[in-house]
Amino acid sequence: MSSYPQKVKIVEVGPRDGLQNEKEIIPSEDKIRFIDALSESGLSVIEVSSFVHPKWVPQLSDVSEVYSKIQKKKGVQYPCLVPNLKGLERAIGLGVKEIAVFTAASDGFNQKNINMTVAESLIGIREIIQKAQQEKISVRGYVSTVVACPYEGKIAPEKVLPVVQSLLDAGVDEVSLGDTIGAAVPTDVEKLLSLLLKTQEVAKLAVHFHDTRGTALANILKSLEMGISIIDSSAGGLGGCPYAPGASGNVATEDVLYMLHGMGIQTGVDLDQVVAASRLIEKSLKRTLSSKYLACQSL
Repeated sequence: MSSYPQKVKIVEVGPRDGLQNEKEIIPSEDKIRFIDALSESGLSVIEVSSFVHPKWVPQLSDVSEVYSKIQKKKGVQYPCLVPNLKGLERAIGLGVKEIAVFTAASDGFNQKNINMTVAESLIGIREIIQKAQQEKISVRGYVSTVVACPYEGKIAPEKVLPVVQSLLDAGVDEVSLGDTIGAAVPTDVEKLLSLLLKTQEVAKLAVHFHDTRGTALANILKSLEMGISIIDSSAGGLGGCPYAPGASGNVATEDVLYMLHGMGIQTGVDLDQVVAASRLIEKSLKRTLSSKYLACQSL
């Protein structure tokens, strides 16, 4: 056990990264109940929604209503994704205290996602961070396609490093490394983290794995072995990406918790309460979620 962190922070991304890829529009009241249930689980970070234009992600067009009406529990952070300064102004108006910004390690994905190169997106991100800091809003950075891109194929770790460095230099609190299409295997993770950890603080790096090919938990285990103690996951395994063909859901929060707790790693999260929250949104979606732990509970 000496090679694993004693405690891991789970960043719950289901309400945003999970629900953004649903084909049907989910009622706002169902999202609010989902987030409120997650708030009772002991999670310290629950990503609520995104201030992206409704034309691009209509599933999250109710961000203002959802953020305003959720029961914000003391000690829990409720970040929202912000794509530009206009989105930030909306977030400030609602009293959002934590935001996330995003880019990618590949121009191909960034062009499809936000119609910008990586370099162009970093310019905009620096402006967002500067304004957020003036408002005393904390900022998290996402880097997509850190292992593979649906448009460019394999991504070398050397392409990821300068993007991570740019975000940290700009003032983000932590950087989440996204395996957007779930293509990574543990050796990819080892190569990437080995390079990044030569110059970056391990405490400022998080991992974000999709389970498209069933390797997410193996990749998380390798990340733990290398000292990572921040893991993104999605209740029920919700998720995908509208701009990444073939990307299935994020790794399920229940599956991650089951593994971590079985290994004796503390999370402060009640697995049963996360299950209860997932059942709520599963009922709203009218389909079975992909979490393996949830499936076992139904047997």
